[in-house]
Amino acid sequence: MTERFLLWYRSRSQREQYLLLAGGVIAALVFGYFLVVPLSDALDSAKARHADAVIALGETQVRVDAVKAAQAMRAAPLDAPLESVIRARANDAGFALANVTPQGNDRVAIALAAARPGALVGWLAQLEADGILVDQLATTDTGDHGVAVQLTLKAKHP
Repeated sequence: MTERFLLWYRSRSQREQYLLLAGGVIAALVFGYFLVVPLSDALDSAKARHADAVIALGETQVRVDAVKAAQAMRAAPLDAPLESVIRARANDAGFALANVTPQGNDRVAIALAAARPGALVGWLAQLEADGILVDQLATTDTGDHGVAVQLTLKAKHP
């Protein structure tokens, strides 16, 4: 087969041989161009899609970590009625409750006759960290560097 092709090629004039050679080179270049350019574009596109996927994966992992952190920080549900929990926590913090009035299952109104503001704020922050939120707060100056407090607390639902 190669011999036949060479015989046919050599039987052509020198001008025809140059034209056939030039045509073959042009055909090879065109074939190479139409093969290389689409493959190069496909490779660039695949690299761009991969980069986008890596970024999306990173963003998703950050969101998952944030959700896991939020779930870990979530307060445990109360193991007793809110009124009992508030009485125990106030007693542990050294506050004498003047009045405790339940307002449904998840809300309690309380009154403190006297409290130091710093201790009160710390106690309220601890309650909030444990899932008991301040709904209403009213303070009155008692004149001896303390405050009288009227406050409504509610249980945070998960």
